[in-house]
Amino acid sequence: MSTRRPPSCKEEMAAEDTITRHSTSPSFNDILGRRLSRRHLLKGSAAAALAASLPPQVPAAPDFSSSSLGFTELPHGLDNRLHVAEGGYRAQVLLRWGDPLFANAPAFNPARQSAAAQQRQFGYNCDFTAFMPLPARGGADLRGLLCVNHEYTSSRMFSHSPGLSREIRTGVELAAHGHTVVELRQRDAAWEVVTNSSLNRRISPLDTWMRLAGPAAGHSRLRTRADPEGTRVLGTLNNCAGGTTPWGTVLICEENFHSYFGGRLADPSEQENHQRYGVGPRSRYGWARFHPRFDLGREPREPNRFGWVVEIDPYDPTSIPVKRTALGRFRHESATVTLGQDGRVVVYSGDDQAFEYLYKFVSHGRYDPKTPSNNKDLLDEGVLYTARFDEDGRVHWLPLVYGEGPLTRENGFSSQAEVLIETRRAADLLGATPMDRPEGIALAPNSGRVYLALTKNPARKPWQRNSANPRAHNRHGHILELIPSEGTTGHSASKASWEIFAFGGKRVRDIPGLGPAGWFACPDNLACDDQDRLWIASDGATSASGIADGLWACDTRGPGRALSRHFLRAPRGAEVTGPCFTPDQRTLFLSIQHPGGNWPDFHPDAPPRPAVVAITRRDGDTIGS
Repeated sequence: MSTRRPPSCKEEMAAEDTITRHSTSPSFNDILGRRLSRRHLLKGSAAAALAASLPPQVPAAPDFSSSSLGFTELPHGLDNRLHVAEGGYRAQVLLRWGDPLFANAPAFNPARQSAAAQQRQFGYNCDFTAFMPLPARGGADLRGLLCVNHEYTSSRMFSHSPGLSREIRTGVELAAHGHTVVELRQRDAAWEVVTNSSLNRRISPLDTWMRLAGPAAGHSRLRTRADPEGTRVLGTLNNCAGGTTPWGTVLICEENFHSYFGGRLADPSEQENHQRYGVGPRSRYGWARFHPRFDLGREPREPNRFGWVVEIDPYDPTSIPVKRTALGRFRHESATVTLGQDGRVVVYSGDDQAFEYLYKFVSHGRYDPKTPSNNKDLLDEGVLYTARFDEDGRVHWLPLVYGEGPLTRENGFSSQAEVLIETRRAADLLGATPMDRPEGIALAPNSGRVYLALTKNPARKPWQRNSANPRAHNRHGHILELIPSEGTTGHSASKASWEIFAFGGKRVRDIPGLGPAGWFACPDNLACDDQDRLWIASDGATSASGIADGLWACDTRGPGRALSRHFLRAPRGAEVTGPCFTPDQRTLFLSIQHPGGNWPDFHPDAPPRPAVVAITRRDGDTIGS
C-alpha cells in the first residue's frame, strides 16, 4: 500500500480551474506605488515586505522588536513529524480518520472499510473546527462539543483494499465526507472523546437530508427527480472552513463542489452557469456510476444544490441542517459571523479561487440575545454584498439585489433566486474586485477589525494587479485588514476601509524584529484569540517556498503588529487548517489535513491519517503566553 502524501484537493483543482469570466472592475496598473506609499501602510511589516518595489523615497519600516507572544518560535524545516513551539507546549493527537465516535462503532481497519463503518467513525481530511461549550449556554470549559468538517477524500487512500469493489469504495468515500459533532471532556489536562454521548453525530452526503431555505428554496433550477419541490438536499460536500453564530449554531461551507459532477449535460440552459463554477464533463471522483445524481446527463440541476452555507445545531442531534441560500452560491471558504452596531447579523465569506471575490451578508432582522428561538431564521432574509477595493483605501460593498443595476432580466436574471444561484456572474456584472484566492477570514474581538487571507495567485499578470492584490505572479499570498466604518452601523455599513496587513514569502525576512522563521507563505485559515492576536495557518508553503506548512501568530496592534512567529510545523505533505480556541484560551484545536508518510501512527502498514490535534501548555496557562 502506498503511503505517499496524496495531493490536496486544491492542488488537483488548480489544473482544472479555468477563468471563465472577468470582472468589469478596472485594472489598476500604476496605483501600487501611490497606494503603498501612504503613511498608514508603513506602520507594520507590509512596508518592509515590499520595500524593494517601492520608490526610493519611501522610508524603511521602523524597528519593531517587541511582541505579546511569549513562546520561542520554531525553525523552518521539513520532516514527517508534528512540531510545536518550545516553552511548555504539547500536542495531543485527539481524533484520527477512522477513530470510533460511538460506543458501538467498529475499530478502524483500512483494508476492510465499509460505508456503514465509516459513518460511525471520524471522517477523512478534517478541516474547520469549532468548540461549542456544554451546557449550551455558559458551561464550563472542561466539556464541550467539537464540530469538524471533512473536506474531501483522496481516492488512492481508499483504493488500497483489493477485496473491495469500486461501488463499495464509492460508498466509503461518500461516508467519509461531511461533518462530525463529538463530545469532548478534559481530564488530567488531556482531552478525550466521549463515545457514549447522545450528542455525537456524523453528517454525510450518503444519508443526511438537509432543508433548503431562503430566496432560492423551491426554485425550478433546484428541482430534481429526488426532490421535485426543490426544498431538500441529500447531504453536503467539500466542507472547508466555516463559522459559528451568536445563537449557538455552526456554519459549514461548501467549497469545491464542482469536482463531484460529470457527464454530458442534459440541459443546455445550465451550460453557462455550470461553466462559471467549473462544473464540466470530467468528474474527479466518478461517483455517477453508482449514484446517478452526480451525472449531469441525468440530473443537470443537482450542482445548483451545492455551493451554499449550511447551518447546523450541534446541540440537537435530531435537527435538520439547513442550506441558507440568502448567503449566495460560490466556493465558500469561510462564514465568519459578527454583529453590526445596529444588531444586524453580518457574515463574511470568500470565494476560494483565483480572481474571485469577497462577500458579506447583512440580515434584515436583528439578533435577539434574550430569546434564542427568534434568531433561527435570521440568515434567510437580508442583502448579500460583494466587495470593490478602491485605490484610496476604501471598500465599497455592492448589493446583489435583483432589479438593481445590471441584475435584471436583460442580463438573464428573472428573480432574486437566480441572482443567488448565479452569484459569481452577478458579482462580475457589478464590478467586484478580483482577488488572489480569498480564503480564511478572522475577526478581532476587541478592535472589530477583519482579517482576510489571500492565499496566492501565480496566474495574476502585471497588468491585472489592483490595489488590494498588488503583486503579479503572487506565489506567496498576503493578508488584508478591513476596518469597519466608525460612527455608523459598523460591519453592516456599505463602506469600510482597508490596509495590507502582511505579505507572505521570504522577502519579509529582513524586517527588523522578525525572527528567521517568522515569515510564512500561502496564508489560508485564520483565527483571532481574545487578545486580538492573529493566528495564521498555511496551505502550499512547501511548493511555494520549500518550507513545511504550519501555524504562525502575531499581534495586530502595538509595537509587535504583524511581526509573526512560527508556532507549529506540520508533517511533510500536510496543511494546517481550522484553528480554534476554547473560551478560556487554554486549548487550541486544529486539523492536520492530507499528511504524508505514516503520520501519526508511524506503522509501516498504516496509511497516513488526517487528524485533529489539541495544543495545550503543560502549566495550564493560555496559548501564546
